[in-house]
Amino acid sequence: MIYRPLGRTDIQVSALALGSMTWGEQNSEAEGFEQIRRAQAAGINFIDTAEMYPVPPKAETCGATETIIGHYLQRHGGRDQWIIASKAAAPGNGINHIRGGRPHHDRANLIAAVEGSLKRLHTDYIDLYQLHWPDRQTNYFGQLGYRHDPEAHMTPIEESLEVLAELVQSGKIRHIGLSNETPWGVHRFLHLAETRGWPRVVSIQNPYNLLNRSFEVGLAEMAIREQVGLLAYSPLAFGLLSGKYENGAQPPKGRLTLFERFQRYNNPQARQAASAYVALAREHGVDPAQLALAYVSSRPFLTSNIIGATSLEQLDSNLASLELTLSDELLAGIERIHSVQPNPAP
Repeated sequence: MIYRPLGRTDIQVSALALGSMTWGEQNSEAEGFEQIRRAQAAGINFIDTAEMYPVPPKAETCGATETIIGHYLQRHGGRDQWIIASKAAAPGNGINHIRGGRPHHDRANLIAAVEGSLKRLHTDYIDLYQLHWPDRQTNYFGQLGYRHDPEAHMTPIEESLEVLAELVQSGKIRHIGLSNETPWGVHRFLHLAETRGWPRVVSIQNPYNLLNRSFEVGLAEMAIREQVGLLAYSPLAFGLLSGKYENGAQPPKGRLTLFERFQRYNNPQARQAASAYVALAREHGVDPAQLALAYVSSRPFLTSNIIGATSLEQLDSNLASLELTLSDELLAGIERIHSVQPNPAP
C-alpha cells in the first residue's frame, strides 16, 4: 500500500480509501464487516462515510452506514488503526429527513451533526469532518452554468468554519475537509483560516474519473499549491467504466440498474466514452476497472482514491489496481479518447 500525507498534517492515509455508502442498502452489516477486514489486510487505513449514508438517501436507512462502522469498532476495537472521515449534509438533494430538511452548515446544525455521527460511530473523535456539499447556490452534482442569485440562502462560510474550529479545539474532530466544492469555496475557506487563525481545510472530496475530469480545470492547481489534496469519489463512474454495462447489459445488482436516481453517468455521451475506455483496456490486456482506478490513483493532485464495492471480488479487483502502472501508450490512448469526448458526465 502507498501512503500519502493528509494536507499539511502528520497523518498518512492510504492511497486507496474504503468507501461505504452501499452499507445498509446494497450491503448488509456482515458484508460491511467483511469489507473492512479485507481492506485492512491490504493496508487500507482510511474509511469514508457520511451522516446521510447509505445512498440513495432515505429516512428509514439514514445513518445506517455510520452505525455499521460503529458496531464494527464496538465489537472488534482497533479505532486507533483507522482514519475515519464523515460528512455533514446540507439542504437540497432530496434531504428532507435530516434535521427537518434544513441541515444548514450553521452552528446548531453542525454541532448536532457531529454529535450524531460520534454516537453512531461509537467513537470520541472523527479524524476528518467534511461539509458534504456547499450550503449555498452553486455548481455541484453535475450542475453547469452558474447562475448567481443574490437573494438565495447562504450560510456564511465564516460561521461554518468558526464552529468547526471550535469542534477541533474540543477534540471532537481532528481536521476539516470539503466536498463537492468549487475553487471559490476552497479559496474562501483557506483565506479565512489564514486571516482568522482557524484550522485549514486539508482535503476536498469531489468526483473524478475518466468521464469527469472537471477537477483539473480549476481545482487541481489549488490542490497541489495549497496542499488540499483530492479525495476522489466515483472513480469508476458508478461502475460504468468497469465494462459491466457494455452492450446494453443491466447487471441485476448494478447501481445504475437498481436506482433510477443515478443518471449522472447514464447519458449517451458517457456510455460512448466509457465503451472507448473499456475497449482501450481490453486491447492492452488490462482490466477496464483497474485501468480507470489506476489512472485516478496516478494523478499528482490526488491524496486518496475512494473505492466502493458490493462484493469481495470487486473489492479485491479494486485493491489490485494499485499494482497496475499505466504505460505511455495507454496514457496516450486515454488522452485521445478524452480529446474527442472531454468530460461527458461532469
